[in-house]
Amino acid sequence: MTDSAVEIAQGERFGFGENWSRFLDLVDENRILLAEQSLQALLGSSRLDALRLLDVGSGSGLFSLVARRLGATVRSFDYDPHSVACTAELRRRYRPDDVHWQVERGSVLDEAYLRGLGKFDVVYSWGVLHHTGAMWGAVSNAASAVVPGGVLALAIYNTQPVFTPFWIGVKRLYRALPNWLRPVLVWLYLGYAAGASSLVDLLRGRVPWARWGRHGARGMSLYHDAVDWVGGWPFETATPQEVEAFLLPRGFTSVWHRTVGRRHGCNEFLFRRSVH
Repeated sequence: MTDSAVEIAQGERFGFGENWSRFLDLVDENRILLAEQSLQALLGSSRLDALRLLDVGSGSGLFSLVARRLGATVRSFDYDPHSVACTAELRRRYRPDDVHWQVERGSVLDEAYLRGLGKFDVVYSWGVLHHTGAMWGAVSNAASAVVPGGVLALAIYNTQPVFTPFWIGVKRLYRALPNWLRPVLVWLYLGYAAGASSLVDLLRGRVPWARWGRHGARGMSLYHDAVDWVGGWPFETATPQEVEAFLLPRGFTSVWHRTVGRRHGCNEFLFRRSVH
């Protein structure tokens, strides 16, 4: 067994790859197009021709696929062998024998491995680094793979002084439950999240479920993302200010960000590395 498989079996790590392997049945052209539009909006470009993109923690492989479709040369890796298999399966389905898309197993915490990959124009790690068990080391290593003038795209769980300890408790409960009870906890979370967000939207004069619609614009499955959220362990968080304070002294400038305010979820960032 690989290190990650042992950690999953012992309950030290959530099986992200097993979750995303079930998501593969939902991948169709519409989801791919939604993910493609999301990546174009994030990077501010309709095409990625002549760019090298590193997908750190590729998960389902959906965003590696769309980056390749947009013209980037793609290197995908993940610590979880099931996630590697998911990404490889999408490559087999949509880009068979594509020499410009490599899929492999690796760890963002392995500095020698990262150095061996070289530098990339785009380093993309969406909702991944806070699950490594050493988030700041992972952010540093991912940042080191960005070529001068290149960009680093991150999504990092938001810190909530009151609710972050609560979510840690939820994730520990998920780990303690038998497999057949875990979906009940996921659906309870979805019911809570949908009700709470709809109430807030109504009170603020917005269309209920507006935030969930933005989620779907990335092409990801709401249920499988909820499983990822409720079960995801290891689990670390950071405020937007902490992320910027970590990366700005390392030669990065903020290009774009979207924060969740006081809510749980991910703050999203795009940083550019200085050319000097």
